[in-house]
Amino acid sequence: MPFIPHTDDEVREMLTIIGVDSIEKLFDEIPQNLKIGAKELQGIPNAMSEMKVNRLVKERAAKNNNKLCFVGAGAYEHHIPAPIWEVISRGEFLTAYTPYQAEASQGGLQLVYEYQTMMASLTGMDVSNASLYDGASGLAEAILMAIRCNKKSKSKCVLIPSTVHPSYRQTVKSIVSHQGIKILELPFDETTGITKLDSLKDYASEDIAALIIPQPNFFGCLEEVDALTDWAHEHNAISIAVVNPTSIALLKEPGKWGEQGADIACGEGQPFGAPLSAGGPYFGFMCTKKACLRQMPGRIIGCTSDENGKPGYVLTLQAREQHIRRSKATSNICTNEGLIVAAATLYMSLLGPQGLHKVAATCHAQTKKLVEKLDALKDIKLRFNTIYFHEVVLHLPIPAKEIIAKMDAKNILAGFDLGSVYKGMENDLLVCCTETKTDQDIELYVQCLKSCLGSTEVLKGA
Repeated sequence: MPFIPHTDDEVREMLTIIGVDSIEKLFDEIPQNLKIGAKELQGIPNAMSEMKVNRLVKERAAKNNNKLCFVGAGAYEHHIPAPIWEVISRGEFLTAYTPYQAEASQGGLQLVYEYQTMMASLTGMDVSNASLYDGASGLAEAILMAIRCNKKSKSKCVLIPSTVHPSYRQTVKSIVSHQGIKILELPFDETTGITKLDSLKDYASEDIAALIIPQPNFFGCLEEVDALTDWAHEHNAISIAVVNPTSIALLKEPGKWGEQGADIACGEGQPFGAPLSAGGPYFGFMCTKKACLRQMPGRIIGCTSDENGKPGYVLTLQAREQHIRRSKATSNICTNEGLIVAAATLYMSLLGPQGLHKVAATCHAQTKKLVEKLDALKDIKLRFNTIYFHEVVLHLPIPAKEIIAKMDAKNILAGFDLGSVYKGMENDLLVCCTETKTDQDIELYVQCLKSCLGSTEVLKGA
C-alpha cells in the first residue's frame, strides 16, 4: 500500500471542515498532566528521510553475521528444517491476519487448532490458547490470569524466584504493578543456583496468590519443580510454570509436576522454528487446566461440525477487548502471533515426538561435552554444582565482558554476561550449547577461550 502524505493545505482544509483550527485540538479531552512534553522526548532522534532510513537499515542488517553462537539466555539457535519457512512464506500464511470470517479461513484455523493440540500435549495441560506476544508478556498474562482464578486469595501477592529470566521479571513488574499486584522475589542458593526452598517458610502463613516456577531457570539449572508445585497447592496458590519448550521433550511436563501438576504453563516459543532474528518476532505460549480455561487471555480455536456433519474450525472463547467490554476482558494487550505460531506448528509436525526428544537430548549431550572439556581447564570452574539442561554458568578469573569482547574478535559469541543483570556475578558467563554445535565447534570454543584467558598452564594439575 503506497504512503500518500497530506500537504499542509490539505490538513488545513480537513480541519476547517470538522471545525477545529489545529490537530492538537483533536486531543483536547486528554488531561494536560498525562501528556508528554518535549523534555521527555529528548531521547527520540529527529526524523530521517527515506534514503537515510534505508541506509540505516542496511547498516544494521550488516551487523547480522555468521559468528559461532554460544549465547542462549532466553533465545536459542536451533536448526530450522527448510520446509518450514518455505511453506509459511506463502501468501496464505504470510499476509493473513485474524481469521474472523471462519468460512474463509478454515486452513488457518485448522493450523492453529493443531498447534493448540500439540502444545497442550507437550505441556501435559488440558488446553492451549492461540499464543501471545512473547514469553515475558506471556508470564505477565499468566500472573493476571492466576489472580482472577484464585478466588481464595485476597492479597494479590505473587512469589517469583530471582532465577526467572531478568527481562521477564522486569516485564512482569511493568505490566502488573499498576494493578495492585505485589511481586515478591525468592533468593537462589549460591551453591546450586536454584531457588531456596527454605525461603518459602517466610510465606507459610501468608496469603499468596501464585508461585512462579521456572524450568530450566535462567542459569540453565533444573529447579525442584515437584516440591515447589506441591508447596503452592498446599498454600492455596496457583502454580505457574515458565518453561523452555525444547526441554519439555526431555523433562517431565508441567502437567505432571508434584501431586496435581502445575495450573498454568507459559514460556517463549522461539525455539520452535523461529530464527534469532536480532530479537524477534517471537511468540509466547500459554496452556492451562480446564479449571482456569475461562480466565485464559486471548482466544481458542474450536472444532465443530457443519449441518452436513463435516468438521469445521471456529474462533471461540474470545474474551478480549475487541469482542467484549474492555473492563470485562481477560486481556487488553494479547494477540495471536499467527505467522510464528504457524512456523512452530510445522516444526512440531515435522519433528514429531521422537524428533523433539532427539533435539533436546542432543542439546544436553553437546553441553555435557563442552562442560567436560572446560572442566579440564585450570582457570575455569562451573559456578553451580547442580543438574543443567543446555546452559551452564562458567566462573572465570576475569570479568565475563572482557572474555566476550576478546572472543567476539575471533568470531565467536562466547555467552551472556551475568554481571550485567546480577550483582556480584561479574566474572560469571552463561554459555549455551544446542544441537547446532558440532564437536569441532566445541573444541574451537575451548581453544579460543584458553587463548583469551592467556594462561600458559591451562590444564589442571599442569
